[in-house]
Amino acid sequence: MRPMPTAAAALGLALALSACGANPEGAAAPGAGSGEITFWDTSDATTEAHVFRGLIEDFEAAHPDITVHYENVPFDDAQEKFKTAAQAGTGAPDVMRADVGWVAELAALGYLAPLDDTPALQEPEDFLPTPLSSTRHAGATYAVPQVTDSLALLYNKDLLAQAGHEEPPATMEELKQVALDVNDTTDATGLYLNAADGFFLLPHYYAHGGNLLDVEKQEITVNDAAGVAALEEVLDLIDSGAAADPALTDTYATMQTAFKDGDVAMIFNGPWSLGEIRSGDAFSDEADNLGVAPLPAGPEGRGGPTGGHDYAVYAGSGELDASYAFIRFMASADSQATITKELGLLPTRASVYEREEVASHPTVRDFEPVIDTAHPGMWIPEGGTLFQPFTQQLPAAVSGQATAQEALDAVAADYRAALGWD
Repeated sequence: MRPMPTAAAALGLALALSACGANPEGAAAPGAGSGEITFWDTSDATTEAHVFRGLIEDFEAAHPDITVHYENVPFDDAQEKFKTAAQAGTGAPDVMRADVGWVAELAALGYLAPLDDTPALQEPEDFLPTPLSSTRHAGATYAVPQVTDSLALLYNKDLLAQAGHEEPPATMEELKQVALDVNDTTDATGLYLNAADGFFLLPHYYAHGGNLLDVEKQEITVNDAAGVAALEEVLDLIDSGAAADPALTDTYATMQTAFKDGDVAMIFNGPWSLGEIRSGDAFSDEADNLGVAPLPAGPEGRGGPTGGHDYAVYAGSGELDASYAFIRFMASADSQATITKELGLLPTRASVYEREEVASHPTVRDFEPVIDTAHPGMWIPEGGTLFQPFTQQLPAAVSGQATAQEALDAVAADYRAALGWD
């Protein structure tokens, strides 16, 4: 849960806000330097990039001695492109928008500059602890949180109402029953699970008190009792007919299409999916038909994985001071409020959630309780590779050719080979 500010913290925040009033965030930061920097933005070039370009114009107006060269790099290409450039020592940007799962690997490779005690990391106590945890590696801070997200239960209110349910299911048991009721009373399917993607299975792990790894102990836990219970829960939802038989290729796209067209009543997905969903037949003319709720709870709790993006600085940048000033501006409370108002992306600063224009945004209103229950990711250099074994091993379990234990033992074997852990 997001901690409530203590009296001392509230006083500190008040003093900080007072200081901002005397020295607005648009003003040049002390020691900002000068020069030219390159920023790789991985946001959607069509629907999101214009907001970041606008903020860059504001930054340059406040820092006339710094020029920002903006490049929009497709998300799927950015990580490898950055690694290739950094290894070659040429072509890497000064600042990059990095997925939260990339930071530990890039820091371990020596490609990111540490940001502790630099102007880039302004008021670190204001950042939500879980997104901030994604910026840490080996005891140092290598990024600044930009936006955060997690998975929620998205549901079609009309289909649930036809099945006799005015409220979304609060537990995994209720999820199954509500889905079966939808099957019995409507032409739609109750639930669609992205069962080929380990990221989308994590809510079931957390519901049973499990996780893929115990990072602190360097132990593989993907196939322990909690993990097996999590996968057996998924298989039961499918075998019972509560959830549709999932497509094992293009599963995400199939799930999205079925939900937005009104053929499925419930899915797990994040705020990034809402724009596409609202364009579908089930919601385009009736936006209020889309419901968002925290993930159903299991016997040991609830929650989804933490996603989002951070700002990071290339260790080989020749313009570190200008890069720090740029991140300070882009990650400020004012810039985060602008990003939320314009795009509905969730801020990472606690103070931004207190602003009326942010708190009243529909996505923030729906997803703030979801973010409060999100679990930190496995912030290790190999973190970005942990979901691939599920794609390879789970089809056998879903098709009945392997038990949950056998499929997860195979995933664990892949982890042992990759991590060298027990």
